[in-house]
Amino acid sequence: MKFLDEAKVYIKSGDGGSGCSSFRREKFIEFGGPDGGNGGRGGDVWVEAVDGLNTLIDYRYRQHFKAKPGVAGMGKQRTGANGSDAVLKVPLGTQVLDDTKDFVLADLTEAGQRALLARGGDGGFGNLHYKSSTNRAPRRSDPGWPGEERWVWLRLKLIADAGLVGLPNAGKSTFLAATTRAHPKIADYPFTTLHPNLGVVRSGEREMVLADIPGLIEGAHEGAGLGDRFLGHIERCRVLLHLVDGSAEDVADDYLSIRAELAAYGGGLDEKPSIVALNKVDALDEPTRSSRLNDLAQAVGGPVLALSGVSGEGVAEALEQLFAVIEAGRADAALTAP
Repeated sequence: MKFLDEAKVYIKSGDGGSGCSSFRREKFIEFGGPDGGNGGRGGDVWVEAVDGLNTLIDYRYRQHFKAKPGVAGMGKQRTGANGSDAVLKVPLGTQVLDDTKDFVLADLTEAGQRALLARGGDGGFGNLHYKSSTNRAPRRSDPGWPGEERWVWLRLKLIADAGLVGLPNAGKSTFLAATTRAHPKIADYPFTTLHPNLGVVRSGEREMVLADIPGLIEGAHEGAGLGDRFLGHIERCRVLLHLVDGSAEDVADDYLSIRAELAAYGGGLDEKPSIVALNKVDALDEPTRSSRLNDLAQAVGGPVLALSGVSGEGVAEALEQLFAVIEAGRADAALTAP
């Protein structure tokens, strides 16, 4: 299935049905009076988050969604049927934005969560509605109210507990494959990851969702490389695991360039708790390893992990630190929940 995290769609709620102007005509009933029914209400347009989806690819091939209009009222005091709703089913973590992308209309993070995007038009009144003591035979009936229409953007931000960041070819996909059952593409050239991947890490009765996004390069916020469009998928993460390629000549510069891109992107990514690890240490001799760990620790201003997704060194310790931050965040969220 092709990954798509953004789509523009047109939505229109149903028009209300027209009211009916009718009179009761029946043998032996001389003054039957008005009996025109009201029109039915137009259908609404809803968006609903459902389990089992992780892409917006369905909205690449269909961009127009219209609810059914209400049925017109009829004689014999019959009210028209309401129009059926249109429901857009989207993955968890989908945001709905207006046409300008300036305002978030809905943010769906839980299965079954729904949001009303366009309300259907009300049905028009039939002439029976206008009958009164002074107006015994009204001939007035109203048309239905039109529905709402607009263009909206659907933007997917994957829901994960932890996110992997780093330069291309830093070993993020290898780490994901080593700790989960995900099977991302792995190769010895940069930008093998072209779209985000998710995996579930299980340790005893604990589990967390780990997100791997395409690698960043210096100038990503200006569109360099694949740009920073995929950083939105780690905005919801509680913690970031920053992997630095140990085979690089200047590990400190690599670390600082990614931190600069996170700060330039905004969204509080540079303020999230982060764990920094020197990756691919299995390919380094002891003096080189010690030197680069020291350089990276000075750039970070704190301890860093020595990690290898291939040999497994440091993986358990990295996961334990990730679980500690995630569980603390979950506990805080439970205390502040209403």
